[in-house]
Amino acid sequence: MDVTSLLQSISDHLWEGLAYGALALGLLFSILFKFTQVRRIPDMVRLIAGKGLARKPRTTEHTDTPAASRAESAIPTTEDDDGGVSSFQALALTLSSRVGVGAIAGVATAIAAGGPGAIFWMAVTGLLGAASSYAESVLAQVYKRRIDGEHRGGIPYYIKFGLGWGPVAVIAAIIAFVGYGFLFPGIQSNNISSSVQHAFGIEPWITATVVSAILAFVIIGGTQRIVNVAQMVIPFMAGGYILVALIVILVNFARIPDALVLIFSSAFGAHEIFGGIFGYAVAWGVRRAIFTSVAGIGEGTYGAAAARVSHPSKQGLVQAFSIYIDVLFVCMATGLLIVVTDSYDVILSTGEVVKQSLTAGIQAGPEYAQIAIDAMIPGFGSPFVAVAIFLFAFTSQIAFYYIATSNLLFLTHQRTNATAMWILKIGALAISFFGGVVPAQAMWAAGDIGYATLGWVNMFCILMLLPVVIKVHRDFERQRKLGIEPVFHPEDLGIANADFWLNPSLTTPIPVGERREPRD
Repeated sequence: MDVTSLLQSISDHLWEGLAYGALALGLLFSILFKFTQVRRIPDMVRLIAGKGLARKPRTTEHTDTPAASRAESAIPTTEDDDGGVSSFQALALTLSSRVGVGAIAGVATAIAAGGPGAIFWMAVTGLLGAASSYAESVLAQVYKRRIDGEHRGGIPYYIKFGLGWGPVAVIAAIIAFVGYGFLFPGIQSNNISSSVQHAFGIEPWITATVVSAILAFVIIGGTQRIVNVAQMVIPFMAGGYILVALIVILVNFARIPDALVLIFSSAFGAHEIFGGIFGYAVAWGVRRAIFTSVAGIGEGTYGAAAARVSHPSKQGLVQAFSIYIDVLFVCMATGLLIVVTDSYDVILSTGEVVKQSLTAGIQAGPEYAQIAIDAMIPGFGSPFVAVAIFLFAFTSQIAFYYIATSNLLFLTHQRTNATAMWILKIGALAISFFGGVVPAQAMWAAGDIGYATLGWVNMFCILMLLPVVIKVHRDFERQRKLGIEPVFHPEDLGIANADFWLNPSLTTPIPVGERREPRD
């Protein structure tokens, strides 16, 4: 067995358990929070639009606790704070990494390996995964810090400041820094180069050079430029892709009822052709949904921490909605596009051919979407999907750089190190170029192992911090019932080390392992 095969085998084993663990976690959080990811959809929309949630102003009757009795001018957590980004900008930053190539290739793979029923289980997983995203995003907000005037947080921050597990936090930060800084960008660059070569015949080295040059322009501009690019590109990118998919689906309007019946019957093993692969439908639907949305894996926590909000649950809801955009909108658009046009084969991992209608040799992946679009608009499928992959993969690259910087700042004790930052910039650009011109199989496998390792660590830590999430969630629900704008005071809830919310200008790091008790 060669190195690549060994890495792939390890990755498969890690992800098999991780996918079901993440699904179970989502179900647990959904029950504990009474499906807040569904109940609070109107709140999500209002927050993304930049509107408040209050039905009436705060009065003295709402400020009868020690911390809440402080003057409103002393509350450090208003949306007017100039250190973070808006909820929408944080959402765009998160979607930059969440809506990736998996929204096309991952869906096609799920259908090819699990049948049309896999689409249904992807949707179910997305719905439950939104609760996990809510929980981890709440923690990212609670334990974030202000560094160089920016809001920074994520997995290592709540491991250290929430659990007091300094060494574990450092290990998690190192894995994330290496992965997001020097592995994952190369994988995305490889996706871009291969799709552009297939569609336009452009040599990979040319594409890699162009992509790296654009990436350099964005990341050298710092966080603000990254956020500006994300909020400009993401709506156009996701909206444009969904629009084209819907056009093709609506052109095949007469086939939609049959396609929906096929998806639902296959999902529960009731279809005459796909009834025998019910287990495959569940397994591949769950796995691909978790892989593309990374709900509960922790990737979205870095973007969540960047937002300026008055209560952690606010951004938790916004981040939950990002799962809907990725899985229920973009992924479902891809799935329906492929099934309605019958542009897929189903070949199990055992080699058994369940359905084959495409030309032999066509691999499950973006080609399925290309064939589906070409069926309606001849010659348009390949270039359109190539452009979509370019945008999906490139925005992932800029988000990965932001995540890498958040982990680097954690490792440098929350102080900017100019030399380390330039090493990261040069390394990210170098791997972006070389990833576009060399085979990426080993890089994919190594990246998946890093992803899965972080995922296991994150899920365990979220469970350990569940009491904190419950306190924050109940506090938010209490204030919503009162009809006032939710404002977070960690002292009232007995939450320690939430220093940002006590003094948002505080940048002095807390020594590893030191946990302070809340003041009376």
